[in-house]
Formats: sequence, C-alpha cells, structure tokens
Amino acid sequence: MNRELKRVSIVALIMFLTLLVSSTIIQYVQAEALAADPRNSRTLYESYSIERGPILLDGEPIAYSQPSDDNYRFQRVYSNGALYVPITGYIPVNGEATGLERSVNDYLSGQSSSQFFDSLNRLISGQDPMGASVEVAIDGVAQQAAWDALGDQTGAVIVTEPATGRILAMVSKPSFDPNALVVHDSAEATATYEGLLADPKDPLFNRATGGDMNPPGSVFKLVVTAAALESGNYTPDSQLPNPATFTLPGTDSVVRNTEGGNCGGGATVSLATALRLSCNIPFAELGIELGDAAIREQAEKFGFNSEFEIPTATEVSTYPRVLDDAQTGLSAFGQYEVRATPMQMAMVSAAIANGGIVMDPNLIEQITAPDFTPLQEFEPREFGRAISEATASTMVQMMINGVENGAASNARIDGVSVAGKTGTAENGESDPYTLWFTGFAPADNPQYAITVLVEDGGGLGQEGYGNLIAAPIAKQVLEAVLNK
Repeated sequence: MNRELKRVSIVALIMFLTLLVSSTIIQYVQAEALAADPRNSRTLYESYSIERGPILLDGEPIAYSQPSDDNYRFQRVYSNGALYVPITGYIPVNGEATGLERSVNDYLSGQSSSQFFDSLNRLISGQDPMGASVEVAIDGVAQQAAWDALGDQTGAVIVTEPATGRILAMVSKPSFDPNALVVHDSAEATATYEGLLADPKDPLFNRATGGDMNPPGSVFKLVVTAAALESGNYTPDSQLPNPATFTLPGTDSVVRNTEGGNCGGGATVSLATALRLSCNIPFAELGIELGDAAIREQAEKFGFNSEFEIPTATEVSTYPRVLDDAQTGLSAFGQYEVRATPMQMAMVSAAIANGGIVMDPNLIEQITAPDFTPLQEFEPREFGRAISEATASTMVQMMINGVENGAASNARIDGVSVAGKTGTAENGESDPYTLWFTGFAPADNPQYAITVLVEDGGGLGQEGYGNLIAAPIAKQVLEAVLNK
C-alpha cells in the first residue's frame, strides 16, 4: 500500500512540476511574444478597455485614444491618417491590427512585462490603466515632403539616416484614411475594408516595405558593381566588351541598352561609364563573368534574402538561387526574378553612404511609460559590413558622376553634391515599367538616403523612365530636408 501511495505521490509531483514549469514559461518567458502575437485577439480586444498609448511624432500624437460612449470605452483616432498610415497602421474592432499598432501592441496596450509594476501601481492607487507612448523616428518635414513630391503617382518613398538606420520618412500611395476602419460599428468597418480590398489600386499595400514586389531594374547595378569591386578583379577603369546587342548564352534572347547602340561609342567601355550611363549589356556580361554565387553573396550582405522588422514586418527582397548564365546576365541589371522593396534599396544606398556598413532600419525613437519612465530607447544596430570603406568611397564617386553627367541627372541640386542611381524595370512584354531612384545627399557628408519607387510607368506606360519620373521626386524631397 505504501509503495502504491508513493508511486501516486511521485506521479502527482511530476504533474505539478510540469504544470509549474509550463505556467512559468507562458507567463514569463513567452509573455511578451504571446501578447504581441496578432492572432491573440483577446489581447487586442482587452486593449479597448484601457486608454491605449499614443503614437507620437515630435511629441505630437499621430495616433491616440479618446473616450467613447459605447461599450469599447475608447475610440482610436489617427491625425492626418492617410499620411501616416504606413507607419501607425490601425487597430480595427473586427480584424488584425497593422503597422506599429500591431508590432508594439503590448506596449501601447500596457501589457508588456516591463509595464507590470506601473500597471500594478495604477491599480492600487485607483488610477485608470494606460498604455505606453511610442515616439517614432519620422521627420515631419521629410514625411510631408515625400507625400507632396510623390503626388498622384502609385509608389513609395523611403528616407533614412545612413549612419543610424533611422527611418525619417515612409510614404506609400495610393493611401487611405484609417479612421474609417476603426469605427466601433463592425458592419461599417467591414464594408469599408472590403471596398479598399476590392480597389484595383491596392491602397492597403504598404509599397515601401512590400505590396507588389517589383524588379529593381538598374538600381540593382549598384549591387553588381559592389560585387565586382569587392572581388579585387575590377576597378572603375576595368574595360568590358561593348557590342550594340548581346545574345544571352544558350538562348535567342537579345539584351539591348536602353538608348540603343553600344555604351558610349567605343569598342570597350569602363565599369564606371557603364554605371554612369546605366548600360545593360556591359552589366549582363559582367554578371556572367562574376557568376550568380558572387552576386548573390553580395546581395545578401546588403540584406537580400533576409527578414527585417522595423519593428513592423517587411517583405523579403529576393535574389534567386541556382541561376544559369542567361539568367545571371538578366539578374545583373535587376531583371529575371530579382525582387526588391524600396526599404531594401534604401539599405543599399545607405550602406554605400555609411562607409559600407548596413544598419538595421528602425521606425521607433523611444517608448515611454505613462509616468514618463523610458521603457525602450532606440539604439543603432549594425546588420553587417557589405563592402569595404575603399569600395564604398569609390562607389560614392561613381554615383556622384551618375547624377552630375549621367543617367540620374534630374536629381541634381544646385550647390549640393548628390549621389544617385536610377532604374527602369521591365515587368512584361506590354506592361508599364517600374521606375526607381536611390541615392543620398550631401554626398560628401551623407545625412539623408532616399529611395523612390513609381509603379505603372508613372502614368506613361513604357514611355516612362527613372530619370524622368523618379529622380525629380527624390530631388524635391532632398531639397526640402536639406533646407529645413
């Protein structure tokens, strides 16, 4: 009998210890991850019973909660919602939150583990519970300038601080007013959402970090140039064959330069001139010489094929695996299956501006408790070194040349040295082009890195090109931030 009792006691003890361990893991180790999980609808719904913390820009709320006379107690309000929705996102009553509302929900709703004692003190003192405030890194001047410069185009603008990775502007168009999605009438919110979802212009996409993943076109030539210089086998003066047409190995597909003919008129062309004039044939030849493995390795050092959270999730920019020579030739000028977000191309330019170091991009400056205690402060983080300082310095000058007397000339600013690269990416035989600009200024002391994406050919179908549409947008934004 004693033996049986002992066995039962041991089993009961093991079960108790198992329960204790699992409860500890859930309540302490996994608490923040579970609270932040977008599938945890209970956490989101509970957040309506407290005054959700504001999202601030320069101390002013761009998202805040105000008392409501219905069962939800608080109504979320977005100031200038269409301008800031790629940043704030929104928190609907009948769906998943997006943007910062989703990624830092545990702080905004007051349910992060670091807010436990503050919440307990407020409860004991009889104060209403309140979430933390989140201050974004966005520069109001840059954000408004990007919005204005993009105008009615479909696309995105990203502005970052090269040395730190701070995201100073993130605009996506077409946009929408998130206030219409957070009304406390579930049927009305659903109808609005379904209307936005059915809109062929896809306003719900954040094109700065995802949406329709576009080929980068000629802005990807920066990655291939970096791979060539880093190999030690090429310099800006290295000569490449310069035919007027180039048939991809093993195919009947012919590559042509955008302007037709060869690149610059000679029998050969330097790498520097090929980048300055953005010629496709020399880069197809160069890509095949380098090989797809070298290009992929360089692309991944810039962040391709990696996931990033800023802290909102971004789609992965991709450089494909296991390419033959023909596919590698196409990928070398940003075609075939290469896909990139403006965020990723901004990281490429910013790394060149930052002496070759890629910084993790970040939207948040700090998170502060209701009693003004800092809970989390922005600290610059390195993703890694993509290229050497020497290569970065060389590429800065090559990109300056592209703006001063090359294919990115419409980004020139009087009295300011601008480094840049344009792109005009093909999407299909008769589909409109995707237009790009990426670069930074001042080139001798980079403060702002910018990437512009314009879809649908800028309204010009296959007549639009990067220097015509995207470069002037970048110029307008850079002028605004440099003159503020």
